[in-house]
Amino acid sequence: VYSCCYLSRRLNQLSSHDPLWKRHCKKYWLISEEEKSQRNQSWKAIFISTYSDLGRYIRYYATLKKAWDDLEKYLGQRCPRMIGSLKESVREEDLDAVEAQIGCKLPDDYRCSFRIHNGQKLVVPGLMGSMALSNHYRSEDLLDIDTAAGGFQQRLGLKQCLPLTFCIHTGLSQYMALESVEGRNTYEIFYQCPDQMARNPSAIDMFITGTSYLEWFTSYVNKVVTGGYPIIRDQIFRYVHDKECVATTGDITVSVSTSFLPELSSVHPPHYFFTYRIRIEMSKDALPEKACQLDSRYWRITNAKGDVEEVQGPGVVGEFPIISPGRVYEYTSCTTFSTTSGYMEGYYTFHCLYYKDKFFNVTIPRFHMVCPTFKVSTARMVSGDAVVLILETNHNEYAVDEDEDSTDTDEYEDRRRVLDIPAPSGRCPRHT
Repeated sequence: VYSCCYLSRRLNQLSSHDPLWKRHCKKYWLISEEEKSQRNQSWKAIFISTYSDLGRYIRYYATLKKAWDDLEKYLGQRCPRMIGSLKESVREEDLDAVEAQIGCKLPDDYRCSFRIHNGQKLVVPGLMGSMALSNHYRSEDLLDIDTAAGGFQQRLGLKQCLPLTFCIHTGLSQYMALESVEGRNTYEIFYQCPDQMARNPSAIDMFITGTSYLEWFTSYVNKVVTGGYPIIRDQIFRYVHDKECVATTGDITVSVSTSFLPELSSVHPPHYFFTYRIRIEMSKDALPEKACQLDSRYWRITNAKGDVEEVQGPGVVGEFPIISPGRVYEYTSCTTFSTTSGYMEGYYTFHCLYYKDKFFNVTIPRFHMVCPTFKVSTARMVSGDAVVLILETNHNEYAVDEDEDSTDTDEYEDRRRVLDIPAPSGRCPRHT
């Protein structure tokens, strides 16, 4: 309309109708009435000036701006110190300079996000989520554009890959493929996972976390702001809770949330590491004489092949918690499978504090653990300096011949095994 208004008087009148531009300003740029009054401009002038700066991102801007606004509002109420780590936006020429530096085009949705916020400082906690076990900690920062460009990869196995996140403690990063090379789709996002059974160090398996920056970032933000990821000690913890994964026995309710840890997992050999967080709560309306103490746990663990293992042990993580009306007890433990998925279920045995000879079982609901879709290296052809990797996508149906899974690991201590898993011996490493 604006371009044609010089050829038609009617279109010229239409293009000057400010309510028309108001709708577009709100739809594409999320401009509020308050912001308009602060600018002291017409809606038409605001749209044109904004379009001249951000027009190439008109498909993405509103979605990404809303995601950032929602995230800032949510974190401002629950973990405000994380807001202080966010960086101001970058300019178009800064993004153009990075493209010239790395020799690759950045996708428009990625560029658009950095026109809103330039990632964050390298601090703890990281914006992209944390995970903690007794001797393992991960917290991923969203990298600013200059740090990401400095980590741009040209080596075999990660050619043309740009890091999006980084964990100071583990060195873990999520990468985005800027070109379709080495079996990756353009703009696919993944965790790298070295093939530890290959002789070639450039054989890199990948756990896929997104198909584009827009999908990757907005889906993460949605999980955060809707409470899908809990806030624990002012950090976003990437536990996923299935609302149906809750069981109530009498006055006691048990619920479970789970998470996959790529940095402690491998495809070759098959070793998939999961952590789970269990919440045990007694109703505040329970009678005081209902107070009880946990004595033992029983687990029934089933892997994707249907193999079943039963495990019993005293307490949980070395403790024997007392549960009384209104009290909540939570703990975190972990397990590994040699298949891409599995599930656990069982019960706790309690005794009453007022009637010490009275014992009863409390159901632990069945909870499933499934690793993300991954791509595996299926062949390596080495001829001189040439290396060809043939990759195929795995959708959690990968068959393995391992006989055992590492299961109930309340006492599991050796958790940092990302690059130091021993040479395969025909069986998945077992730790209890």
